[in-house]
Order: sequence, then structure tokens, then C-alpha cells
Amino acid sequence: MEILDKAVSVHAYFKINKENLEAFKQLADDLIETTRGEMGCLCYGFFFADGEANCIESYKSAEAVIAHLSNVEDLVQRVIQVSEVQRLEVYGSEQEISKLLFPLKEFSPKYYFLEGGFRNYA
Repeated sequence: MEILDKAVSVHAYFKINKENLEAFKQLADDLIETTRGEMGCLCYGFFFADGEANCIESYKSAEAVIAHLSNVEDLVQRVIQVSEVQRLEVYGSEQEISKLLFPLKEFSPKYYFLEGGFRNYA
């Protein structure tokens, strides 16, 4: 089956010590505001439960993910200082994910390849 969907979703999971939770939440707010203006971002949000956070992000393409990484590089480095990245998952077509292997290498993500489905855009 031909996959025409170029969108890429990223799920980042963080473990946060209690003493760093407020600092992490402030950085999350900063990331949200910085990302809000990115033309290629479809959605971006942080979810919290029991000392853990999950950032769910979706982009129009791998190129939009790469632009995002460049845009938030400093903030991501600060997030890493106040939390532990538990895992990173990347979802998309094999063609789009192949463009992200090097840019995401330092995070050792797990890649999930789209093999069928559809996307509705509002």
C-alpha cells in the first residue's frame, strides 16, 4: 500500500523529581509558546501524572520536526537538566522517519512505521 501521509508524531516521556517539577512545568510552558508559531506543527502538548510527563507532538513532515528541533534546542537542553528522558517514540511513514534517524540519534528513539490508515484535517 502506498503511504501518502507525511505527518510525523513524537511522544517523549520524562521522569521528574518532585523538587524539579515546577521548573519542568515552566520549561514546558516555554516550549509550548516557542512551538506555537511553528508553521509545520499540528499539535503540541504536555501531560502529567505521578512525577512523569509526556509530550505529544505532531508535525506535517520530517522537515517540520527538524525545524522544530532547531527552534527549541536550548530549551530541550534545559529540560534534560531537570528531568530524565525515559523514552522517545516516533510515528510516521518509513520515508519520513528515514529523514530523522540522524537528527534524533542522541535520544535513541523507537520508531513506529505507518503501514495503513488515514488522517482527517480540520
